[in-house]
Amino acid sequence: MELRSPITAIKGIGSRTEQRMQKIGVYTVGDILLHYPREYVQYKPPQKPSEIRQEGHHAVIGRVMSVPVLKRTNRMELVQTKAGDLSGTIELVWFRMPYMKSKLKLGEIYIFYGKAKKKGRSYCMEQPQVYTFEQYQEKMQTLQPVYGKTEGLSNQTILKTIRQALDALPLSYDYLPESIRKKERLCEYNFAVSQIHFPDDMQQLILARRRLVFDEFFLFLLNIQFRKEKKGSVHNAFPIQTETVIPYLLSHLPYDLTRAQKKCLDEVTADLKSGCVMQRLVQGDVGSGKTIVAFLCMALMGENGYQSALMAPTEVLARQHYETFVDMCKTYELNRAVILLTGSLTAKEKRTAYERMQMYPDAMIIGTQALIQEKAVFQNLGLVITDEQHRFGVRQRETLAEKGASPHILVMSATPIPRTLAIIIYGDMDISVIDEVPARRLPNKNCVVGISYRNTAYEFIRKEIEQGHQAYVICPLVEESEELDAENVTDYAKKLQAYYRGEITVGCLHGKMKPAEKNRTMEAFAGGEIELLVSTTVVEVGVNVPNATVMMIENAERYGLAQLHQLRGRVGRGEAQSYCIMVDNAQSRESKKRLDILNHSNDGFFIAGEDLKLRGPGDFFGIRQSGDLAFAIADIYQDADILKLAAEDVKWLLDADPALEKKEHKALLAIVKQDREEGFSL
Repeated sequence: MELRSPITAIKGIGSRTEQRMQKIGVYTVGDILLHYPREYVQYKPPQKPSEIRQEGHHAVIGRVMSVPVLKRTNRMELVQTKAGDLSGTIELVWFRMPYMKSKLKLGEIYIFYGKAKKKGRSYCMEQPQVYTFEQYQEKMQTLQPVYGKTEGLSNQTILKTIRQALDALPLSYDYLPESIRKKERLCEYNFAVSQIHFPDDMQQLILARRRLVFDEFFLFLLNIQFRKEKKGSVHNAFPIQTETVIPYLLSHLPYDLTRAQKKCLDEVTADLKSGCVMQRLVQGDVGSGKTIVAFLCMALMGENGYQSALMAPTEVLARQHYETFVDMCKTYELNRAVILLTGSLTAKEKRTAYERMQMYPDAMIIGTQALIQEKAVFQNLGLVITDEQHRFGVRQRETLAEKGASPHILVMSATPIPRTLAIIIYGDMDISVIDEVPARRLPNKNCVVGISYRNTAYEFIRKEIEQGHQAYVICPLVEESEELDAENVTDYAKKLQAYYRGEITVGCLHGKMKPAEKNRTMEAFAGGEIELLVSTTVVEVGVNVPNATVMMIENAERYGLAQLHQLRGRVGRGEAQSYCIMVDNAQSRESKKRLDILNHSNDGFFIAGEDLKLRGPGDFFGIRQSGDLAFAIADIYQDADILKLAAEDVKWLLDADPALEKKEHKALLAIVKQDREEGFSL
């Protein structure tokens, strides 16, 4: 068995499990080892049934108070019993586990671990794990990994598969030079992979994670530097001869650009007029007005006879950009073809789009990843813009750029990364920042509340919808988890449907839906057919609904502050007052301190800076910036210190050995070459 062996090489993985593994991005044995835990569960001290105060995961100690009974209903076997003491009991149920009847002895004391649910005046626990006191004491010393999974694929199956892979694979050579490992006091790679999945204790877990985070940053930045060296300064083949369209449009817009927008526009146009190809990142806070800057630049390229392309991360967003650009060209009498190209277009519509791309060498072309397909052939492509860049890989951006002869590249991101980190991450690009929000937009009104506020929030949402507005509710999970106490989209949508009794149209959106289904849901919400959308963070990018005025975020303590800011940027895009309700389910001193920053500021760059100060190296239980740059385990906020170290070490290494020709660097060079072939993420 090798790292590149298919996942079916592991005993017990059949075709059905293979298909489920592929849904979480696991195709090979190596992939499963890189499928890192999303968080870890620490086993709590056991409680008596009478001490349970709320639903959620609990460890309950109790004596079996009634003889376990095996029942058969609707072709399903279940075992029922009660456990506890004189102060109270808890009902216990196991489905499809008939052996529990003989396993549990009347009068014996066990510890039951699982999710307690309210049932009348007491609680019930379904499918709890059963331990002796001694067994549970051992469990309390360990950390239980929790993985991202899909329907039909349990956490236990993933754990078992990883353990088999680790047992079967020979140890691989550590590719990181020993000089760097010693310099940064990094643990050995194989030890890190093993401990990230099965940590002996918190200290070993922190060591393992530090090594894997360093590797991710180091390899990423090394690739960036190699690309930078390779690319160098490329001659501008699309010189700007005339520039009357921008002053014309600025004089006719119904609003003035902000100071920051004007500065950014000046920097971009200076690049377009220079002798070299532009490589620029535009960082703009949510709602800062990046789209109008993109439109003005595309209009300028069209005025000079060049095509421009804008790639958006979702079909709905691409269509919204298209409709906006068509309206603007019509309103301001610009004789410019605007072409839409997405995957959902019919074969006939795609043929028409391809024909128009050949017909109009000065067109504005807007689309999704359909723009990088082989059949999409451009004419005189002078400018490539990628919107919400953290959703695309470097390879995708480069593939689009390769559609032309060294076009200008403009990357737009709404992720507020502190400048010090942005300079490192986007080392091959110049950076512009739009750090002002247009004056016509009202700032969000924010509040942080506990779970007791929910019904009040539901009624507030009802009032906003009655006034003709729309709302979001964000949950961290797609479906109920056996391991995690967090709200899930599936059950929450049903709960709200029952609460509003059909008076409000409730929709459901998450990343496991099929692309066509996701698009239909987002379009229905954008069109007003859905009034209240219950969603995961998939809405972070993807749809612009100016009519949405309320966002309620459940388990707000589980997100990084920058991501929370990204999420609430989905509301407040119209002229009406908008509101963000953050439900702090933990209500700990730490979560209150963090969320209070967001509660009192709408400035994304300030929030990102504060987040950077607050987050520590051991702080990785459930608040990863999952919506930010697509690293598997690293987090640019939480791991900013490691990012800076990796950047220094890349420079130190390349100064000493620019081509990685030395013997001790051969293994590292092989990894870099492999990353280049497969494409690496940004």
